Formats: sequence, C-alpha cells, structure tokens
Amino acid sequence: MTFPNLLAALPEYDTIPGPLWLIVILHLLTLTLHFVAMNFMLGGIVIVLFGKIENRWQNPVVQRYLKLFPTLMAATVTLAVAPLLFTQLTYGGPIYAASIVSGWWWFLVPIVVMVGYYFLYGSAFAKEGNPKVRIWLFITLLCLVYVSIIQSSVFSMAERPEVQQSVYEGNQSGFALNPNVGDWIWRWLHMLTGAITVGSFLVGVLGRNDDQVFHAAKKAMLVGLILASLTGVLYLLNLGDFLKPFMKSSGIWTMTVGIVLSLGMLHFFFKKKFWGAGAMLFVSLATMVYTRHALRLVVLPENLRPSVLYADKVAPQWDVFGLFLVCFLVALGLVYWMLKTYFTDRTAEA
Repeated sequence: MTFPNLLAALPEYDTIPGPLWLIVILHLLTLTLHFVAMNFMLGGIVIVLFGKIENRWQNPVVQRYLKLFPTLMAATVTLAVAPLLFTQLTYGGPIYAASIVSGWWWFLVPIVVMVGYYFLYGSAFAKEGNPKVRIWLFITLLCLVYVSIIQSSVFSMAERPEVQQSVYEGNQSGFALNPNVGDWIWRWLHMLTGAITVGSFLVGVLGRNDDQVFHAAKKAMLVGLILASLTGVLYLLNLGDFLKPFMKSSGIWTMTVGIVLSLGMLHFFFKKKFWGAGAMLFVSLATMVYTRHALRLVVLPENLRPSVLYADKVAPQWDVFGLFLVCFLVALGLVYWMLKTYFTDRTAEA
C-alpha cells in the first residue's frame, strides 16, 4: 500500500464519539464531582491548619479529618480523569497546544501530587499530637497550590491562541507560563477561596457537635464566600472586551443563580440544616462550572469553539458511552456506600 493510500485508510481523529450536547453535559457533571472532592480536601487542609481550634492536634474532629484526607485525595485524582478526557474531546486542540508551551511544568503535576499524597498518609498515620503533622499538611498544601497555579495558567492560555503563539516563539523550553498574569491570577484566587468555602461545609458536618470546630467552619465559610465573590468580580472586570458578550450569554444567568444559592446555603449551614445546605452547595458549584464553560466559549475564537469544530464531525460510539455509563454509576454507588459506611460507623461509635 502506498503512503497516500495508507493515509486515506487511517480513521479520522477530528471527530467526537457522540453528540456535542451529551459530551458537554458529561464534562460539566464529572468536573463538578471532581471539584467537590478537591474542595473538601483543599479547604479542609486550610481550615485544619489555620482555623482557630485549641489543641487542634488532639481534637477528635481534626483527627477524624486527618484520617479522611488520603481518601479525599484518591477521590480527587480519580474524579479528575473523566473531566480531563471530556475536556480533550471538546477543547483538545487549544489545551494541547498550551500544555506543550508549559510542558515541563505540566509533567511535574503528577509527581507533585504523589508527594502531597505521601504526606497526607503520613499525617493520617501519625500519632496523636505529633508536631510534624503541621509541616506535612503544609507541604501538601503547597503541592496543591502548585497544581492549581499550573492548571490556571495552562487553561487560561488555551483560550488565547495568540498568547500561545507569542510565548512559544520566544520560549520553546517547555518552562513557559502564561505571561498575562491578569488572565489567570483572579481566576486562580477565585478557585482557591471557593475551595475554602466548600471545604468548610464538610468540616462543619464532621464538627457539628463540637462548638469550637463548627465556629471555625462557619467563619471559614463566610470569609471564603466573601473573598470568592470579590475575586470573581475582579476576574470579570479583567475580561476587558469579553465582558460585554459574556453579559449577554447564558453564563450571567447561571452565575446569578449560583450566587443566590450560595447565600441560601450559608443560611442553612449556619442553622445546621445540612441536607438543604449540601443540596444548594452542589447545585451552586455546578452553576459556577457551567458559567466558566460559557465564559470560555465567549473568549475562544469562533473557529476554535466546539460547535464550529465538530459541526459535521460526529461519529457515535454508543457502546463506549454505554460502558462508561455503567462504570460511572457503579463508581457513584461505591462512593455512596463508602461514605454511608464511614459516617454511620463513626456516628455509632460516638
């Protein structure tokens, strides 16, 4: 077979294996679940380290959270796989190019995660009152901050092809980051403060019978929500010419719904009505994920938007989606069973 014929025989790789609407829904859903686990872990570490809790390393709630951290890290990593794959389906080209520009920083992410994972296990198995736990948790926090910065830089650069080209022409070492710090710094701070808000929910649930811990969780939730709102506004104001089209998009409505739900969640949480607060928190987080998706569609050049790239390039693979759906539902069932077992057993012991 000649080379031209060989190329003609190869399958097309610029297609998507299902309707775009289905891929987008699965992407947003799995990304929301990933953020729940990640925020519980990151926010929990911040509160455990810096919350006003006397004798924190002897506190039963803190000890319980320390034992939970490795599981939250495992859930965070596992739940990151699906949204990353769906992201590659919808925004593969721009994100791949941005990842090449920051290649070595990106390659270090799994190594840094493993280091943080190691110190979480060290904290979980440490004897009660071990002073090294503070250092180990702080190292893990630095690891998570590193990962969040790299992701914010890469994903923000993926939305600006002209920035990718400019950076790559001047620096092909793979150690370049997005030089337009304003494109990602407020986005990163919004994500970080939002994680504190979400993480305080789980701290409050675990410490609902400990006045000191619950007070620390309430304070962290309030401060985190205020800072997340401020950084979110600064992020929007920094959009420049993209702010006006975003205000005309569906993202402004979902953002409004998310803000209202966040305020309702705060009220229910302070009243210790955790089921209502938890439901509002999850939906609010989902609306923020969609808002970010809508904003990305505004910022991306039209020729790189999924609706344009894959307008006539759908090659359904329903057997693959069926297998994914079965595995996804089984995984959710196992997570529910593990959480129910964890909380039921601990409640019975208490």
